[in-house]
Amino acid sequence: MDNKATILILAAGLGTRMSSRKAKVLHEAGGLALVEHVVRAALTIAPADRVVVVTGHQAEKVESLLAGRGLRFARQTEQKGTGHAVEMCREVVPDHEGRLLVLNGDGPLLSPATLTRLVEHHDKAGVAATVVTTELVNPAGYGRCIVDAAQYLLAIVEDKVATPQQKTVRLINSGMYCFDASLLWEWLHKITPNPVSGEYYLTDIAGILNAAGHKVSALLHPDPNELLGINTRVDLAEVEMIFRLRKANQLMLSGVTILRPDTVSIDPDVNVGMDSVIEPFAHLTGKTVVGENCRIGAGAIVSNSLIADDVDIAPYTLIHASVVESGASIGPFARLRTDNFVGAGSHIGNFVELKKTRFGEGVKAGHLAYLGDSEIGAGTNIGAGTITCNYDGDKKHKTIVGEKAFLGSNSTLVAPVEVGNQAYVAAGSVITDGVPPGALGLGRGRQVNKEGWVAKRKATTSSHSQPVDGQ
Repeated sequence: MDNKATILILAAGLGTRMSSRKAKVLHEAGGLALVEHVVRAALTIAPADRVVVVTGHQAEKVESLLAGRGLRFARQTEQKGTGHAVEMCREVVPDHEGRLLVLNGDGPLLSPATLTRLVEHHDKAGVAATVVTTELVNPAGYGRCIVDAAQYLLAIVEDKVATPQQKTVRLINSGMYCFDASLLWEWLHKITPNPVSGEYYLTDIAGILNAAGHKVSALLHPDPNELLGINTRVDLAEVEMIFRLRKANQLMLSGVTILRPDTVSIDPDVNVGMDSVIEPFAHLTGKTVVGENCRIGAGAIVSNSLIADDVDIAPYTLIHASVVESGASIGPFARLRTDNFVGAGSHIGNFVELKKTRFGEGVKAGHLAYLGDSEIGAGTNIGAGTITCNYDGDKKHKTIVGEKAFLGSNSTLVAPVEVGNQAYVAAGSVITDGVPPGALGLGRGRQVNKEGWVAKRKATTSSHSQPVDGQ
């Protein structure tokens, strides 16, 4: 980390081409807001108190998102261009010495390695500024970088004012810069408003520095994809796909099998252990951790959860903010809503829903159950159709079931209630009182059989259906 590098992140723009009420830099790709990706990259080479985020449109929301990291913020209350945005930082930066990098807040694919390379190139070149460039097959719409034989940058020409000859240049400006800070602050005020837009463009600084006798270097980046900025939802989708494949490749190289990497979505902070298998269309989001030798079924969604080794998550299972211990199996079509703990070797089957529930080891809930605000002891069997009635219309109440208990099908446990160790609850029972350990809880109406009832009913029905004379 360079304690003398200052980084400005430009995140004030309206982003009108996104056709959104949300600020462009708040849109997400790869599991994070666009500006968060850029901040993360910046913090790998500079301390937080030397990173300045320029906000403008929806400034409060952007600053709230990035709060608590020790960053500095500068406000651009009027949208007057990138040069004006940098000027707003003059009194916010810690000093006017050393290196100063300028990054766009809508470039989420930027890697720490590229920033390190930029700083190293700038230092070695001994220039006033370095501009990161790349070559595009179709550079239409981008500012062209005009360089000499030694790859010194002479000027950046915007596409709309470029001559036909300049438009043949494929070398474009990425919007990423490294400056000698003292020279930038000395010459920044020389930027004048564009006669058409009235905005102050930071790109003009290249010509200004050249005219003052200072060199500007062009650093060619070999991968245009990394420098992609977001202007439209189409761009957002393209970048999202790159993030998906980048993360999938990283995991596959570390020993994870992904059956259709083009279909899965895995956030950057997700970790998956060796020999685990991820099936098509699975989503792993937030800070999820998956252990070794697990299987994540097709269409499963796991968010902010801890999954231990040897866990099988069947297709179309939803797990949120929960812990699943080793050897457990869940799904298909199960849902763990929030704050659940599933003990080792437990089984949760199809159409079972858990919320704030703790399973001991080896608990089985195979079918069609709802367990909310519950503690289920080790080795207990939950019959199909069992539910906990945890809400009385005002407050939530807890259900506690001991170890090695047996709850028959269609049991209804009206909380607050407790079922003891090795107790049984008969199928179809409504349990409103506690069941002692080793006891049978039976709470249902007694069956009555009425002999001959069907024949009598048929006779009655037949007499009522006879036609009336004259009809």
